[in-house]
Amino acid sequence: MREQFLKNLLQSPVTLGPYTLRNRIVMPPLTRNRADSENRVTDEMVTYYAQRASAGLLICEGAAVSPQAVAYPGVPGIWRDEHVDAWKKVADAVHSRGGTVFMQLWHAGRVSHPSVQPGGTPPVAPSAVRVVNWKIFTADGLVDLVEPSALEHDEVAGIIQEYALAAENAKLAGFDGVEIHAANGYLIDQFLNGGSNLRADEYGGSQTHRIRFLTEVVNAVAHVWGPDRVGVRISPSATWMDCFDEDKESLYQEVVMELNKFGLAYLHLVEPSVDGAGTVGDLEDVQTVSTAGLASLFDGRVIVTGEHSAESGNLAVQEGTADLVGYGRLFIANPDLPERFAADAPLNTPRREYFYGGSETGFTDYPSLTGEVRLSQIRGQIARGRLTADAFLRETAGTPLAASIRNGNEYAARILRCETSETASTAAADSFGEMLSGR
Repeated sequence: MREQFLKNLLQSPVTLGPYTLRNRIVMPPLTRNRADSENRVTDEMVTYYAQRASAGLLICEGAAVSPQAVAYPGVPGIWRDEHVDAWKKVADAVHSRGGTVFMQLWHAGRVSHPSVQPGGTPPVAPSAVRVVNWKIFTADGLVDLVEPSALEHDEVAGIIQEYALAAENAKLAGFDGVEIHAANGYLIDQFLNGGSNLRADEYGGSQTHRIRFLTEVVNAVAHVWGPDRVGVRISPSATWMDCFDEDKESLYQEVVMELNKFGLAYLHLVEPSVDGAGTVGDLEDVQTVSTAGLASLFDGRVIVTGEHSAESGNLAVQEGTADLVGYGRLFIANPDLPERFAADAPLNTPRREYFYGGSETGFTDYPSLTGEVRLSQIRGQIARGRLTADAFLRETAGTPLAASIRNGNEYAARILRCETSETASTAAADSFGEMLSGR
């Protein structure tokens, strides 16, 4: 019996701040580039998150805290009333399925391009240090990154206030908490790492000074939400987008010790096997920082994300490295991932060519176990002449989304609509995928 319990640790409930989560399986934030031209969440994105609401904790993709914070085309924002209204549909949809949902607050810093910046100006950064080893995805494809504008001292304070306003907006949208994106080479990570932060004021120089921007953002956001509804994501081993430092281990140990002062809901650790949105093939060439070592320093819940299977995730919880485990690509392809893990069911394979941009293909058309069964049932009735596809689509058209997902009708109707339509959905932005996975 103990062996079976250990095998199913991921399925056990866990407290996180004021919440009791139904399992320890986390859907981490995943950039999908499906927002509209005004950086608003679309109805297809609402369905995408509702489909995956059985995660113990669902963390939505990064929401830009200001127009200047935007990295790429098709990313959502959270700085306007219209953004709040659109995100509220996501929070309501996840809650209608009994889920808990946090919003990730994001500023891209220098990992951006004038084509998506207000007035076509260069993006901002701690220092005027250009990313040289990577390209960036734009509406015109992959291009070189430009030299960013170094933030003036008063501009730093302004960005901290933008985080606070974004936190307020996330609360207005009905979310359960927020995660601060301090990973993957974006603005906060740029402040942390010495290779991208050459400042001579209180935000640069020593590790303690470089950590100051993060702690001031955390303080501002925690003032809005309370610290027990705030998480922070860091990627201690990553060098994506040229985030280099001479001593990452010492740096991130100090980061964790500083974060301990707040009483946060959780620390989210991106493991050494993940660099940006890609994976690291040869860890011998990477200055790796021990996940277990940092986890042991943190006085609170720890989420780890990094190429885990059900087995390795259970082991991470069993050994005390993590309290919860994030599954990125597996959640893209398996909207009912917790149910599949529980049943030891086969997993759908992610279709990488549809990760970034496009429509429903490779986004909301992955089957759940319930959806597969329901589609088979409906096709059987159609084959026996007891039902037509059009009649089924009419019958299910007004069903609430949560109920439709639960009984499998949402997936069955989606597939039948595609089969009866002459225009199939197409996806775009292959070059964006190239940017994230290669140089």
